[in-house]
Amino acid sequence: MASHTRGGSGTDASTTPAPRRLPLRLVRAWCTLIIASSMAGTAWLMAIGVGGSAVVVAVTTAVSAAIWAIQRPRRRWRRLPWFALAYVGWAVLSLLWTEWPQATAMTLALLLATTAQAIFVASVLTGRQIIEAIAAAVKWMLALSLAFELWVSLVWQGPILPEFVRPGPDFTGDPIMFWSRDKLFTDDRIQGIFGNANSLAYIALLGLVVFGLQINTRAGRRGPLVAWTLLAAFCFWRGSSATAAMCAIAIAIVIVVVLLMRRARTARTRRLLYIVFTVTGIALITTLWVLREALFEMLGRSSDLSGRKEIWATVGERFAESPIIGWGYSVPWVPTDPFFDGWIVDRGVTVMQAHSTWFDVAMQLGVVGVLLFAVALGAFTWRAWFLALGRIPRPGTEREPRSRLLLIPALVATILLVQSVTESSPLLNWGWFLLVMLAFAIKQAPASVRGTPVRRRSTLAAAWPLEGGAPIERGAPVEGAA
Repeated sequence: MASHTRGGSGTDASTTPAPRRLPLRLVRAWCTLIIASSMAGTAWLMAIGVGGSAVVVAVTTAVSAAIWAIQRPRRRWRRLPWFALAYVGWAVLSLLWTEWPQATAMTLALLLATTAQAIFVASVLTGRQIIEAIAAAVKWMLALSLAFELWVSLVWQGPILPEFVRPGPDFTGDPIMFWSRDKLFTDDRIQGIFGNANSLAYIALLGLVVFGLQINTRAGRRGPLVAWTLLAAFCFWRGSSATAAMCAIAIAIVIVVVLLMRRARTARTRRLLYIVFTVTGIALITTLWVLREALFEMLGRSSDLSGRKEIWATVGERFAESPIIGWGYSVPWVPTDPFFDGWIVDRGVTVMQAHSTWFDVAMQLGVVGVLLFAVALGAFTWRAWFLALGRIPRPGTEREPRSRLLLIPALVATILLVQSVTESSPLLNWGWFLLVMLAFAIKQAPASVRGTPVRRRSTLAAAWPLEGGAPIERGAPVEGAA
């Protein structure tokens, strides 16, 4: 991503990019692997266990650090995602008072590695390359999930437990323990390599967003992109996640709102649209809440959100005992820790999260942690929104063309916001990874075309090297792009 500074004449001047010391293709392939690894999440645990997963995290982090040192990317380090890093810092400080020090130390290592890897990817890739890497990583996840389910059904021929263990005839555990339940050729939900149908649905939804916008902007060959979109739609359907369905509805609304807002010719029109959309949004949320019983029944879910209400009540009681600083960081909950082992049990399995980002943060890091995370997520959403929206042109000037690929960070933020209500995923793995990576990438973007009001043009102006419309989307060179 190009780096720009303000010259004495008041115009943007490009800074000479640092020379690449490794082939760009190699760096991009490695970044794709890192993003895919963050998306895999529980797949590593299912395949090679905790010890093997720890080795993967350690090795990939070390390799990324080596590439970082070789590449020495030139970035504005003062524009790091400081709000997200403040949340990480508070989590590290919780080592001073945590009630489960071993669990805190273990999960902090994962948090720090994920954060560092996200900053690394945003440092060595441009905005377009980041989007292409996300698309490639999603393709790998969906293809591997389908291949895994086919292998289970056709070769393994039966349910499979983690670490490739076949359940015996005397197995009495709940199906929730299975890596795959061998349901590909039925009408039931499938879990892919994640061992979790919800995770498969979220990644498939991300694929629908990225592939759909790539087709719309002709950012790749149409035929293969249509095929990947169909695979993503299939996985989304078979994942059958109620929360993912809510995310999809929210995404559709955001796309409509952004496209309408882009058409606004004056600031007054845009302010009026803000009011209309805010009132409409409040009315929609209220309606969904009133009709929640019928909605959950239609989606095949219980009105208590699959037992989440009981989990939230238990976590809330724990939070009330230490509301300011919480009890100590642990994302996910470590089931072998004496406190978490058997604390909350669902169908015979120790629960590893609060199934709500906000309850999880509140219990672990208190009100302070909730505020820090809310600001981090809010700042990312704010910047992503203006990146997608663009700024009202001054009178007498032509509107700068903006690629629709610039909607992707805002749609990722939408997924994380909706998901945070009933899942803790935004706190770990691909959720936290994308938040940090995209937040840093947006802040590094050149300011030649600003997406925010002039008074906020310093860091909230987010114009990637995607700017310029159709010629860029077809791969034409961009002046000042790294």
